[in-house]
Amino acid sequence: MEWIIIPIIVLLLLILLIRNIRVVPQANAFVIERLGTYKTTWHTGLHVKVPFIDKIERRISLKERVADFPPQPVITRDNVTMQIDTVVFYQIVDPVLYCYGIEDPILGIENLSATTLRNIIGDLELDETLTSRDVINSRMRQELDEATDPWGIKVNRVELKNILPPREIQSAMERQMKAEREKREKILISEGEKEALIRVAEGEKEAAILRADAKKEQAIRESQGQAEAILTIQKATAQGLQMIKDVSADEGLIALKSLETMTKVADGRATKIIIPSKLQGLAGLAVSLNEIMKGDSASDVPTGDAGARKRS
Repeated sequence: MEWIIIPIIVLLLLILLIRNIRVVPQANAFVIERLGTYKTTWHTGLHVKVPFIDKIERRISLKERVADFPPQPVITRDNVTMQIDTVVFYQIVDPVLYCYGIEDPILGIENLSATTLRNIIGDLELDETLTSRDVINSRMRQELDEATDPWGIKVNRVELKNILPPREIQSAMERQMKAEREKREKILISEGEKEALIRVAEGEKEAAILRADAKKEQAIRESQGQAEAILTIQKATAQGLQMIKDVSADEGLIALKSLETMTKVADGRATKIIIPSKLQGLAGLAVSLNEIMKGDSASDVPTGDAGARKRS
């Protein structure tokens, strides 16, 4: 009979031992009590508790947690009531204090968050509240972290989720934002028109410069052409004079050529002709010869009476 009882007892002890073996996962901690009193804290690894004496009081996760609290009514320094809801990121760093320091840590954090937020917003005006999110977040995180140290909690970050001012103020803000957008639009349009006018003026300036350069080039080329034409005429005149000199023309021939030239000049519309002094004598001689030739021609023509007498 004894050989049956002993294996049973060994089997029961083995089962009891196996049932009291615990493995603590990563980022977790177990708070152990012995006979109702805190004994130790188990961290990651394999542990064995004493049967019927030790008790796992609480299994605590050491991961970062998020607490999203409902909107809280707050009043600014300029007596504007608004609704603000916060999000708190916290982490348990001391399982013993978290287990025995406060009955409901989440409720405690929520109430602390509400009172701290009211104190901070009460020192700010509406405009400062809307534009100072980072300052409010930093102050709340610092104050909540200090207040939750006795609870074994570390507050890593606090964020203002929504800031909801009264409807009248929201309408005024929307009108102000619309006016600002219209103002920026007008400024951008005016700057664009200004830039366009500047570019047009620069284009006209460049066009005027190009036209002036073209006129300058045209005038230079025309003057060069006229100079070349005058030079060509002078060269031709010089060559003609050289040819006359080469054929040894006498003064009479030169005078006759000059007279021919004067005759061509007289055929024009000029009312005044200046005759060189050397040609005046020759011109008078030519006029006298012309009158004599006209007289001879008249004497050779018979009159009417003389012809009648001859016929009779």
